[in-house]
Amino acid sequence: MFNNIQPIVLFGYAASVIIAVSLTMSSIVKLRTVNLFGAMLFSSYGLIIKAYPVFLLNGFITLVDVYYLLQIFGEKEYFRILEVGVNTEYLKYFLKFHEREITKFIPNFKFEPNDKYHVMFVLRDTVPAGLVCSEYLDDDCIYMKLDYAIPGYRDFKMGKYVFQEILKKKKVKKIYSDSGNKKHEQYLKRMGFVKSSLDSKPVYCLDIIS
Repeated sequence: MFNNIQPIVLFGYAASVIIAVSLTMSSIVKLRTVNLFGAMLFSSYGLIIKAYPVFLLNGFITLVDVYYLLQIFGEKEYFRILEVGVNTEYLKYFLKFHEREITKFIPNFKFEPNDKYHVMFVLRDTVPAGLVCSEYLDDDCIYMKLDYAIPGYRDFKMGKYVFQEILKKKKVKKIYSDSGNKKHEQYLKRMGFVKSSLDSKPVYCLDIIS
């Protein structure tokens, strides 16, 4: 099919596909990064074939992506933990609203609180960007039942804040977590979790370094 197509045309197709793929990403950082790469390629394609409107438009998109990425990585963000009770109306609404996504990432999660349960929202510039539900196994060990970030805030900053700052202050030394789906498993590995077991059940474990 592509035997008679010139390489430069294939180059243009590839750039178009990259731009299209970027628009399917829920993470703003990934969207901007991939879109930047695609726009650079498509701008180069326009210059090579002397299609100057294509070159100028995608050159402009490249500059816009660079501008916003610099803002994202250069701007200081403010995190805060908001601890809530297990019967809070907003908590119930949040879990219901994001139920499908939560089930996709952590299929085994069920909200079944007890007297050792701990729930906290992670605020990111006042936005409730994530929810962490944990059960204390003892004073310095917890089983993290849910660690969920809403779309647009899945860039690992929130996880690093929770695990390295907040949990150290609470003197938690060990965190267990279910693996979830492949994406959640990758996230756990990125955060430093390793495969382990808890009561003969395969889980992931993170040792908090003081």
